[in-house]
Amino acid sequence: MKNYYTALTIAGSDSGGGAGIQADLKTFSALGCYGMTVITALTAQNTVSVTGIQAVPPEFIALQMDAVMTDIGADAVKIGMLHSPEVIATVARCLQQYDCQSIVLDPVMVTRNGDKLLQDDAVQALKEHLFPMAAVITPNLAEASILLGRDIVERSQMADACRDLAAQGCDRVFLKGGALAGSVSVDFLYDRLSGKLLELESPRVDTPNNHGTGCTISSAITACLAKGMELSAAVREAKTYIDGALRGGAVVKIGAGHGPVHHFHNWWNV
Repeated sequence: MKNYYTALTIAGSDSGGGAGIQADLKTFSALGCYGMTVITALTAQNTVSVTGIQAVPPEFIALQMDAVMTDIGADAVKIGMLHSPEVIATVARCLQQYDCQSIVLDPVMVTRNGDKLLQDDAVQALKEHLFPMAAVITPNLAEASILLGRDIVERSQMADACRDLAAQGCDRVFLKGGALAGSVSVDFLYDRLSGKLLELESPRVDTPNNHGTGCTISSAITACLAKGMELSAAVREAKTYIDGALRGGAVVKIGAGHGPVHHFHNWWNV
């Protein structure tokens, strides 16, 4: 019998289908992994805004984790929206209990439209409980600014931001620069142990359909790690995938706001 590569996402649900759990599962499938979920919150959400959040009790989050890990297991884990310190502590305990490896932590704090997804007192809990467990953290510029307590708004600030983020507990940082202006999209991968800093550039795709890009590239990294790739190779593969997903989704009209990327651009055309 053959085995699937398995990837688990611990995150919130997006009723609009473009981000969160839904984006993660689509990405896992597109990149050849069997996806599983631990849902931490339900959101009433579309391409325009988030109109409601319903938290899942920590004890039920733990039950989901138990169900997945005692039966199927996971080659890699992606962590997204964790809205409270109690949820963060529960997830950290479960990850430790099951000795989970290849953890990608995407510190989801706000939506592209500015809707808040994380309680103020949860930021320190993220740093304390989950940063040390993660193989890599994947903040965007807005999230890096919150974590560091200063604005990160220019490419020239990104290298120092990576180093300062790594000093907060996770040795490897993938800093997403998609919010920068210009014709080029640039991301940075920093490894504190080796001191290596990798800059990854690609032509910017001019499209309003960029909802869920952060979730998608983080889950793409997770899928690649689940298949045994080394981190820098996983990041390169993930960036190639998200660039294609952005181009594929750019020709589509869906919703009145920021539509999703095309997760299955390699499989079918619109």
